[in-house]
Amino acid sequence: MTPSFISSDDAKAFLDSIKTTIEDYNHQYYVLDDPSIPDVEYDRLMQDLLAIEGSFPSLRTPDSPSQKVGGAALTKFDQIEHEIAMLSLDNGFKDDDLRAFEQRIKDRLNTEETIEFACEPKLDGLAVSILYENGILTQAATRGDGQVGENITANVKTIANVPLKLRGDNLPQRLEVRGEVFMPKQGFENLNELQKKAGNKIFVNPRNAAAGSLRQLDSKITASRPLRLYAYSVGILQGGDISQAQSHTQRLTCLEALGLPLCKETQVVRGFTACLEYFVKIGQVRNSLSYDIDGVVFKVNRITLQNRLGFVSKAPRWAMAQKFPAQEELTILKEVEFQVGRTGAITPVARLEPVFVGGVTVSNATLHNQDEINRLGVRIGDTVVIRRAGDVIPQIVSVVLDRRPAHSTEISFPSECPVCQSHVERIENEAVMRCTGGLVCAAQTKQAIKHFASRKAFDIEGLGDKIVDQLVDQKLIQNPTDIFALQLSELVSLERFGTKSAVNLLRAIDASKQTTLAKFIYSLGIREVGESTARNLALHFNTLDAIISANLDALKEVQDVGEIVASHLYEFLREPLNIDVLNKLVSVGITWPVIAPPSQEKQPLLGKTLVLTGMLTQMGRTEAKSKLQELGAKVSGSISAKTDLLIAGEKAGSKLTKAQNLGIEIWDENALVKYFSGLP
Repeated sequence: MTPSFISSDDAKAFLDSIKTTIEDYNHQYYVLDDPSIPDVEYDRLMQDLLAIEGSFPSLRTPDSPSQKVGGAALTKFDQIEHEIAMLSLDNGFKDDDLRAFEQRIKDRLNTEETIEFACEPKLDGLAVSILYENGILTQAATRGDGQVGENITANVKTIANVPLKLRGDNLPQRLEVRGEVFMPKQGFENLNELQKKAGNKIFVNPRNAAAGSLRQLDSKITASRPLRLYAYSVGILQGGDISQAQSHTQRLTCLEALGLPLCKETQVVRGFTACLEYFVKIGQVRNSLSYDIDGVVFKVNRITLQNRLGFVSKAPRWAMAQKFPAQEELTILKEVEFQVGRTGAITPVARLEPVFVGGVTVSNATLHNQDEINRLGVRIGDTVVIRRAGDVIPQIVSVVLDRRPAHSTEISFPSECPVCQSHVERIENEAVMRCTGGLVCAAQTKQAIKHFASRKAFDIEGLGDKIVDQLVDQKLIQNPTDIFALQLSELVSLERFGTKSAVNLLRAIDASKQTTLAKFIYSLGIREVGESTARNLALHFNTLDAIISANLDALKEVQDVGEIVASHLYEFLREPLNIDVLNKLVSVGITWPVIAPPSQEKQPLLGKTLVLTGMLTQMGRTEAKSKLQELGAKVSGSISAKTDLLIAGEKAGSKLTKAQNLGIEIWDENALVKYFSGLP
């Protein structure tokens, strides 16, 4: 029975005791899987907690176990910008991919020493970021696009094994825990049984169920779903014992001591052979695990080596995901259609007898190109093996020849574009065939305009794919410049398009004229020029005119722009029709903030080429590189006569020797740190 209290001080003391006891039991039950009390006793303690907080609302704190109960429904999800980007992982599908991953690491580290890896099952759920400040859960977000995610704090608080308050002493001031939210197989089956009895939608697989449950606007619904979390890494890390960890697995051990749940199948091994053995072993027990996995994640274990290896634009160089072979099924290839993409690429798409595979019903699959059709030897009417490659893209992997019917027919690649009848050509050294119609091809026009209006480009709200299709079909727009000449009378004439919708779209079009140079470049749809490359181009050249007039060598000076991307850029910007479109876009009033050219005062290393080598112990290689780039330096990966300065950390190898032979200035890490500290 809950005691009566005369003062809030007495109530607080009792409440603190109950909260500590409940958190201990939560830890035993959800993390250690070793409960020491029956459920009924736990329920009594929780009722006492709720009763005291009901009598003394001021004593209810964000870290109370009661806050795992769903709160009021949210009206929308706010956006959260990740302080440290949540990157994805490069994928491998064959043993050779894993072998090549290890070799790339050795090459980059310039070592033949056996590499130690942390091996973890790749959970098939939803990646999340959970921020603790002084031990208290203050924020949770989805991965989103890696830069910005959804605020799901209220929902994450309802997950049973997510602690609202960290355990132990010497807690970090700020700790961002990254992990996977998933739904155990048994919980998924129980949920679907309840859904079926209630006449509600049946979930296809545990991952979809987890994603749908975590993104509920009403956190009470999330609280009712059997979600769990496994932590697998950290992002922001300030203070605490965990800051002293020297390896990835030491960090995981620290997370576990703080009360966070971990995947028990994690293991440390050395070298490719041991990694492959772990992969095979986990694959063999995959179906017996209590949760779904779709592969194994391999991470270089030592933090210092992770820092030396760094990142590419979307993934760490020190980690990869090796995927299990996807599930396969048999079906019939009924016909092949040829689709024309935004860049003119013509892709054969197989229309299949619908088949359930990999958790979804598949009725289409890509055949990629003529080479792939020839390799498979596939014909219309064949029985084929369909696979969801990487558990995402369905593809035909083989033909069952002994089931080939007498009426099967050969697949003929068109010599003319199926949309505009322009000539189809195949560029040397490319497997893809492309329409030469360019701007006269309606398929390319539609895709180009859809890309131009997309969220990451001009972000024109209301100009969705179906509206673009109508506008192009009605010949109201033929290229992006026509968007800005649209009239109200033209829009209201479209099917299911009222005056209000038309006015809103015109306002959105007008508002989109204020953009950034980076988004403008990205919106043009130049092959292989994504957001990151567009941003680098804008920061490097500062103006559109400078980008247009740049030659190949100048373009290759831009960070992450190599020979191929530079060639695509150069050819695009030498095409008069493209330049005409660019000039028209500027003439309709599209503007962006002026990018101030770099100054020697703010960027004292402007024009200098630096190289980092060896192990940095006072700061990470990534941090050092970022600071040097902010100061105007170009940080290269190789030594040449054009190198101005080499920063040599511990165990510097061949780069140091080469720099000495070339007479290049050399600093050690102490000199670099002293230079940084002396800056205004």
